Amino acid sequence: MSPNNSNLGKVAVLMGGHSAEREVSLMSGNGVLQALLSRGVDAQAFDPAERDLGELKREHFSRCFIALHGRHGEDGTVQGALELLGIPYTGSGVMASSVAMDKVMTKRIWSCEDLPTPKYVWLAADQQDRERVRTVPDELGLPLIVKPPREGSSIGVTKVKGYSQMQDAVRLSARYDADVLCEEFIEGEEVTCPVLGAGASATALPVIRILAPDGAYDYQNKYFTDDVKYHCPSGLPEAEEREIQRIVLASYRSLGCRGWGRADLMIRASDRKPFLLEMNTSPGMTSHSLVPMSARAAGISYEELCVRLLQAATLDCPVAAGIAEGNGK
Repeated sequence: MSPNNSNLGKVAVLMGGHSAEREVSLMSGNGVLQALLSRGVDAQAFDPAERDLGELKREHFSRCFIALHGRHGEDGTVQGALELLGIPYTGSGVMASSVAMDKVMTKRIWSCEDLPTPKYVWLAADQQDRERVRTVPDELGLPLIVKPPREGSSIGVTKVKGYSQMQDAVRLSARYDADVLCEEFIEGEEVTCPVLGAGASATALPVIRILAPDGAYDYQNKYFTDDVKYHCPSGLPEAEEREIQRIVLASYRSLGCRGWGRADLMIRASDRKPFLLEMNTSPGMTSHSLVPMSARAAGISYEELCVRLLQAATLDCPVAAGIAEGNGK
């Protein structure tokens, strides 16, 4: 018999949306939806690309599980709309979502906090002429990574191995974002580490070590093949795992994240130093996703994880939202 979670009210699982990650979001959202239903939650699918968000209020949804990825879902826009509607939601608030979605702003904060992140060059829309692009490898070395600063799931990302590839890499990235982020390539092992909770009570879950074929941890390998090998427990020395978890918690708190998140890192082979790449504030929840994998290693089932995240749904200003709702009656 399913546990009774009727106290959570009528729940909208936001999925799909308008971003380049729509396909992945639908997979995440459907997984979450089935998990919540299996635990007795009155949950329904809700696609903001097909329905007006105002329907959430009109149809008396009590809270939202955000399974949207990328723009208009992970970047603070949906979070802001839900704040105005007064409907609690999972994950980080408006500011943390917005900042974490922008890899350049994230790196600026981490650098100010003395947290390790690869060197980078930011090319604004008016700084992508041929001559400027040609000089980037002189500053960062080769190989280097070129990517859109406000996309995820490895969309629009190129590993540049020679000067001749730079122009095409920048053009590809610019298809997804007006700005382009060029980043020092860290040779070594790729790892990821999820976080649950908020503030001082936030906890890091077990680290996952990722081994992709030929190092190509791209969109196809992330979601649609079984060629990538994931190690959780990571197999890293205990001191290394603890240090990664420490850095990830510090990075999560520095951005003001709450609810849950997942940091991606590289461990430099030459000296085993970890470098933060990005923070995901609405991580994937598909069959290939990493937060559920790490949670399982910590003894938390997929279904329990979904319910926990939903129970933690909140607003940036819950008191103000309550006052506004009271005045509107």
